Amino acid sequence: MKNKRIIIAGGTGFIGQALAACFGKENSIIILTRHQGQEAVRDQGLLTARDGYNITYRHWDGLRVEKNWASSLDGADLVINLAGKSVNCRYTPGNRQEIFDSRTDSTRAIGLAIRDAVTPPKVWINAASATIYRHAEDRPQDETTGEFHDDFSVQVCRLWEKTFDEQRTPFTRKLALRIAVTLGDGGVIVPYLNLLKFGLSGQQGSGRQMYSWVHIDDLCRAITWIYEHEELEGVFNVCTPHPVPNRVFMTTLRKVTGHRIGLPVTTWMLRLGALLIGTEPELLLKSRWVLPTRLEKTGFTFRYPGLEEALKAVIAKIPRKKYHLF
Repeated sequence: MKNKRIIIAGGTGFIGQALAACFGKENSIIILTRHQGQEAVRDQGLLTARDGYNITYRHWDGLRVEKNWASSLDGADLVINLAGKSVNCRYTPGNRQEIFDSRTDSTRAIGLAIRDAVTPPKVWINAASATIYRHAEDRPQDETTGEFHDDFSVQVCRLWEKTFDEQRTPFTRKLALRIAVTLGDGGVIVPYLNLLKFGLSGQQGSGRQMYSWVHIDDLCRAITWIYEHEELEGVFNVCTPHPVPNRVFMTTLRKVTGHRIGLPVTTWMLRLGALLIGTEPELLLKSRWVLPTRLEKTGFTFRYPGLEEALKAVIAKIPRKKYHLF
C-alpha cells in the first residue's frame, strides 16, 4: 500500500501506533486523538514526523462531527477506527457504560462524517473483537459457526458491530475485523513479561482455556490485503489459524525468553489479583477459540502462523531487562 491517505481514529494505543509505523513511511497518516496539542503528543512518546514518518495528529472527542477532523476523511483512501475505552478495568456500572459509549459514539461520528463527505473514503475498517464469541473449550468459532452468549464482553462486541452495520455509507466499502489478542513489542505482552520477571509465568487458572492471537505484522498485512481486494466486505476474524491452550502459550513464552520455571496462578489468585490491580479475571480466564476461516478462504497466508516463531520475533525487539530481573 503506497501513496494513500489513511485516517486512524484512536491511533495512539499499541495497535494504532504499530499501524502508523507500518504504513507511515509510504503513506500519509492522520491520527484522530483526544490528546490536545503537539506537546501532549510528545509527552506520550507517540510517533511523529521527527521519527521519519508522515504522521499528523488531529484532535477529536470521539463524539461530535467537527470540521477540523471530519475534513480529513473527505477523499481519504482508508479509515481505520480503533477508538474505545480499554476493557482492562473493573466492570463497574460507570466503566461499563463508558466502554459501550466510547465504541458506539465514535463509530456513529465517523459514519456521519463519511455521509457528509463530498468524496467519501474508499474503505472503512472498524475494529471489533474476537471475544464476541462465547467461552469455548469444546470447538472453535468462526464467522459462520460462531455462537454468542450474553456475558458483558459479548454484549459490548455485538452492540459495537450493530452500530457499525447501521451506518449507511453506500459509497464506502465497510469491514469489521474481529481482532484476537495482538502480539508485538507492546500492549498485552507487557504484563506477561512482568509475570516472567517474578516467576509467575505458569498457566493461569485451569490452563485449558484457548488463546487466540495474531502477530501485529500479520494484522498490518491483513489490513493491506483486505484494502487491496475490492470484492471483500463484511466481518472477518483476524487471528492465527493455530490458537493454543493457555498452558501452551505460557510454556512457549518461558521457552522463548529463557525462563525454566513459572509458578501457576490459580483461579482464586487471579480473582484476588484482578481486584487489587483494578481489572477483571475474565480477560485471562475466558476461552477464546477462534479461527480466521473467511480470511484464509480469500487466499491470505500468515507470516507467523505458529506461536513460537511469533514470540521469537516479538522478544527479539524487547530488551532482556524487560523480562529478567538480572
